[in-house]
Amino acid sequence: MNFSRPLVIAIDGPAASGKGTLARRLAERLGLAHLESGLLYRAVALRLLREGADLEDAKAAEAAAKRVTAAEIDHSELRSEEVSQAASLVSSIPAVRRALVRLQREFAERLPADKRGVVIDGRDIGTVICPDATHKIFLEASPEVRAERRARELRQKGIERIYSRVLQDMKERDARDRGRAVSPLVPAEDAFVLDTTRLDEDAAFQAALSFIQSRNAAGGAR
Repeated sequence: MNFSRPLVIAIDGPAASGKGTLARRLAERLGLAHLESGLLYRAVALRLLREGADLEDAKAAEAAAKRVTAAEIDHSELRSEEVSQAASLVSSIPAVRRALVRLQREFAERLPADKRGVVIDGRDIGTVICPDATHKIFLEASPEVRAERRARELRQKGIERIYSRVLQDMKERDARDRGRAVSPLVPAEDAFVLDTTRLDEDAAFQAALSFIQSRNAAGGAR
């Protein structure tokens, strides 16, 4: 697959819609660098947890966000459920989102020599971080299916959660993500919207790859 300019693929969507898995697979197939932007918010949350700070203290959260570096996203603690829940609260603070814009844009702009582009997944990549991305994909799935996926993921980590509670947490997070004043979770106007409710990982990957290939064939990778 040949591209006339570096690829910037923005993948957005709610929790457990499959965007992380899709982003990793596309990065591997197409030779792209990959950034899971949610890890930056988890890094902020982890800093606050370690400092014993109030997760809803906007000033403390902003200060933590300004100190976060890209090197921190490899920390194993970022994958814990405690940090995940804390990050959901931290990410709703406008000052935190503004503080992390620079890091995400720098990742998209500083292309590694051995990569043909980048893929970034998150919740406002195609609308705020990279509005000029060559390809934008927005994943959707029903809350019930996403809750099932998350509950299964937690069980695999040895964490037992009642499905009804996972579903309630999912709906609350959706409300925060979609209702926040800064960078709400919405598809970009020119995004390819892919509903993964009835798709497995392979089917979602093939649909996204076909979209990218078709845009390339039509000269859509501007």
